[in-house]
Amino acid sequence: MSAMRSSAPTAAPGPGAYPLLLADIGGTNARFAWVAQAGAPVEQVRTLPVAAHPGPAAAVRAYLDALREPDGRRGSPPACAAFAVATPVTGDEVRFTNSAWTFSIDALRRELGLVRLAVVNDFEALARALPGLAPAQWQRLGGPLPRPFADAPHGSVLAVLGPGTGLGVGAVLRTGCGWQALPAEGGHATLAAADSLQAEVIAHLRREYAHVSAERVLSGPGLPRLQTALAAALGRPAPPAMTPAEVVAAALRHGDALAGRTLDLFAAFLGGFAGDLALTLGARGGVFVGGGVVPRFAERVVAAGFRAHFEAKGRFAAYLAEIPTLLVTDTLAALGGARLAAEEDGRLHAALAPDIHPAP
Repeated sequence: MSAMRSSAPTAAPGPGAYPLLLADIGGTNARFAWVAQAGAPVEQVRTLPVAAHPGPAAAVRAYLDALREPDGRRGSPPACAAFAVATPVTGDEVRFTNSAWTFSIDALRRELGLVRLAVVNDFEALARALPGLAPAQWQRLGGPLPRPFADAPHGSVLAVLGPGTGLGVGAVLRTGCGWQALPAEGGHATLAAADSLQAEVIAHLRREYAHVSAERVLSGPGLPRLQTALAAALGRPAPPAMTPAEVVAAALRHGDALAGRTLDLFAAFLGGFAGDLALTLGARGGVFVGGGVVPRFAERVVAAGFRAHFEAKGRFAAYLAEIPTLLVTDTLAALGGARLAAEEDGRLHAALAPDIHPAP
């Protein structure tokens, strides 16, 4: 069942859902976009740093200010909005896992003057978008090509995971009524070791964290964390403090051996976790990798044996060998999923109150 939450007045606008404001809000960046009318493309995409704004209302106002007409006038204000957020959506109050932002869905809707505001987990939004992706929007990470998603039989599952500021997980299930999103928080599952080196790395991480989740390693902040733990496991001096981008640059541009082994170990953990996800969900239709981290070194992930670690599940290696693994290369896919959430929310409100046309 979808975990989408929506705020709407008891009676709803007459003019419709457009213009529609979309947002994909992570722990580091918030990406906003605009849909002018039904059938129109997603446009006016802008990315704002989360830390530069006290909350989503301020970020929305900054985005809308940037959309002013050349003569300084604002265009039509948004009627409705859909936000994909990097945190569980379990009620009216939304608290981000990896940022200080928090808000009430209903209060934010009122503050922004919206008719409806739908809020959904960001990887639920990305999962919603998966069945509509074309080959130009993904890259193979190994395994067979996926069958056309439109031909998927009932019961088919597509899964997605994505290292970013955190580690998102989601899925969609093909039902008799279409594709149904399955929100999840699998990034906080306990990280498993596939060999003695991985076990020793996890043991070093456990000295700092009581619970070593997959997100502790399989995320942007996880890269320098993993490098430090790997050095300790190998009996080497601790590396200097580095940002995730610096770890990647040290490996790919400067040939740093420890940084290179860090990326390889990241790929191994990622492949193992993706294989676990495929087995847990029965995701025979494909496992997708999203997020902003893996595209920075996708070729290294492939070369480091991501696919071999994905399939290395003993008696179920043959089962996993038939599952496609794909990297989502379209950075706007989650915004597309948010748009689908807004459309679903609009249909739901129309079905529940078809004859009500309240004032905003």
